[in-house]
Amino acid sequence: MSTLVKGSRSIIKSVLSRPRMDGVGALVYRSIGDTELRNHDPFLLLDEFNVDKDGGFPDHPHRGFETVTYMLEGQFQHEDFAGHKGTIGPGDLQWMTAGRGIVHTEMPVKTQAPAHGLQLWINLPKEHKMCEPQYQELLDGQVPRANPQEGVVIKVIAGESHGVSSKVYTRTPTMYLDFKMAPHKTVEQAIPSSYNGFIYGLKGTIFVGEEGVEGKPHQTLVLSEDGTETIKISTKDEEAHFVVIAGQPLKEPLAQRGLFVMNTQEEIVEAMVDFQRGQHGFERAKGWHSTIA
Repeated sequence: MSTLVKGSRSIIKSVLSRPRMDGVGALVYRSIGDTELRNHDPFLLLDEFNVDKDGGFPDHPHRGFETVTYMLEGQFQHEDFAGHKGTIGPGDLQWMTAGRGIVHTEMPVKTQAPAHGLQLWINLPKEHKMCEPQYQELLDGQVPRANPQEGVVIKVIAGESHGVSSKVYTRTPTMYLDFKMAPHKTVEQAIPSSYNGFIYGLKGTIFVGEEGVEGKPHQTLVLSEDGTETIKISTKDEEAHFVVIAGQPLKEPLAQRGLFVMNTQEEIVEAMVDFQRGQHGFERAKGWHSTIA
């Protein structure tokens, strides 16, 4: 039985993301997944991306994990080898379970560029790595909000906040919350004591924990793992926009090569062979090319 600790979780690490290029002409600030924070079980990557009309992420495969694309500005098109196609805009999200295999494309709508958003990669437990691919898509208006006090709005993308629950089904138990706070506000957010978590800043300055550790845009604040069930977050003289992301660690072996994430190196080799040969989940990859890239 775990012992719960009163008070706020503290910050044990702070990492400032540096801009880099990825895909085709995509500027990204990489939080999780860079050298300073390779992964944070169960999370593999968090990118804040800005893509102009000539950039994007052309045809590419995935296996063994989930991607969550959350739009902040502009519009993104997506298309996969199974015929699934659509567009998400500001405040919309796509929760894609790659499972045994997906080949897809993600490109900005040229007339709405640049496209600005977040993409989170969540590892899948061993028993779900070869499940059938699935999409969950919610428009901005379908994402529930919590309003614990005037000047604090929390979009509940996954998990629960102040009695408001998300509609998204998570195979790996996950909390994903988008906070917008007015100046001079303080809020406490409950987080399951067993979850690993972090905060990523988008706008303004926040102060976290009893120590008031400062968090700014493009900065990742890693939460302590001390049995505490809440995190205290405050603003001072400016409004702030940030996300709180937490999840149940899988504590399983991790093998990753590019866009394939499995438990062993042997499984990574199998994934590469399956993709090259168009088998075991990648049958529809043979000869497929997206129409939007």
